[in-house]
Amino acid sequence: NPDIAVDVYNEPFTSENAMRVSAPYDLILDCSDNFPTRYLVNDVCVLTRKPDVFGSVFRFEGQVSVFWAEHGPCYRCLFPDPPPPELVPACAEGGVFGVLPGTIGTLQASEALKLLLGIGEPLIGKLLLADAWSGSFEEIRLKKNPACRVCSEQPEVRELIDYQAFCGLPGHEAGRSSREWEVEPAALAQEIRAGKPLRLIDVREPHELEISHLPGAQLIPLGSLASRLHELDSAEELVVFCRSGTRSEQAMRLLAGAGFHKVRHLSGGINAWARDVDPSLPVY
Repeated sequence: NPDIAVDVYNEPFTSENAMRVSAPYDLILDCSDNFPTRYLVNDVCVLTRKPDVFGSVFRFEGQVSVFWAEHGPCYRCLFPDPPPPELVPACAEGGVFGVLPGTIGTLQASEALKLLLGIGEPLIGKLLLADAWSGSFEEIRLKKNPACRVCSEQPEVRELIDYQAFCGLPGHEAGRSSREWEVEPAALAQEIRAGKPLRLIDVREPHELEISHLPGAQLIPLGSLASRLHELDSAEELVVFCRSGTRSEQAMRLLAGAGFHKVRHLSGGINAWARDVDPSLPVY
């Protein structure tokens, strides 16, 4: 179709840019796989009065709905609070039947077209449950929650919030301090010497490799990390690092928001590694 335009945004969808990114569009299709993004998409749609064409998959089961607060319930009406992070399995751990995302994605596309064309009966106030194991579909009726925090007559949420904090991800997770998402250079060196299976991700720029590098580390600059998540395995232990720790902390939060729960960042970056572990490396 020559009339289709694809706009690519090489940045994660966050509270800081969500309004700007979504502004030109009539609706949003939520094809995310993490709770912070789902709640963010919902709140953007409620605040801008746009429909949220929702889809999710897990193992052999999928869900599809249209959350449109102007005409029915929103996502928060059905799921007021996210589950505890420790109860959310990563995709590599929970698994998804390979063809199921195609089925759910096609259903989402169908809902989007009906909304744009003003035809048919969109899944507003309905949750379609697909079971690939039995080959069956079930429809559940949904009602608007009169006490919903975002779409009720007296909403508590009137602007976008910190959704990683709301969902209890790095730096905010109940019972876990931000220091527990860090690893000191000496501790990391000990883990490497002990043969612990780790994957090192260098989020610096290519020219910085000419100054210093860690053997075996994979270079994925922070600016391209969001578009290269498919290269990583959420079942692996990941350690991200940069020059001094600032960029690696941003990368860690991005990864955690994308469903990577086994991720830490090197405290102080490669410069701290040079000072504490390998003095042969230059500090810059």
